Amino acid sequence: MIDQKKQRKYYSGKKKRHTLKGKIISIKIDKGRVHDFKLFKKSKAAKKIKNNRVLGDSGYQGITKLYSNAKTPKKKTKKNPLSKEEKKSNRQLARERIIIEQINAKIKVFKITKYPYRNRRKRFGLRMNLICAIINLDTKPIDTKFEEDKE
Repeated sequence: MIDQKKQRKYYSGKKKRHTLKGKIISIKIDKGRVHDFKLFKKSKAAKKIKNNRVLGDSGYQGITKLYSNAKTPKKKTKKNPLSKEEKKSNRQLARERIIIEQINAKIKVFKITKYPYRNRRKRFGLRMNLICAIINLDTKPIDTKFEEDKE
């Protein structure tokens, strides 16, 4: 009989299937139902980036409270629509984050990361590390100087 408690940990209500989740910042692997920001806080990278610039998507809304140099897009609400300045800021952040999203797309070229992982869970981290290492070999170094840093 399959241990149902153990299986439930890996079930994602959003995806309606059993999943594993990997964050690229430090290849932190966890169960599928863990939020991105919680996974980030548990990773070793969260302790190492104190002095570095952090660009997150809207899933990392609380990161600006932990790191003063973190940036996330502003969200609009029904009562408070975004001003033109906030929209401009969000677009600038998206221009900077496009590099990260392109790397994520390169990772998704490997079918094992695109579709549900069907092999042993213990080997998922190893395979993600290997895929990211292959991509690092293929990728040219990124110029980390952003528009505001160049001025």
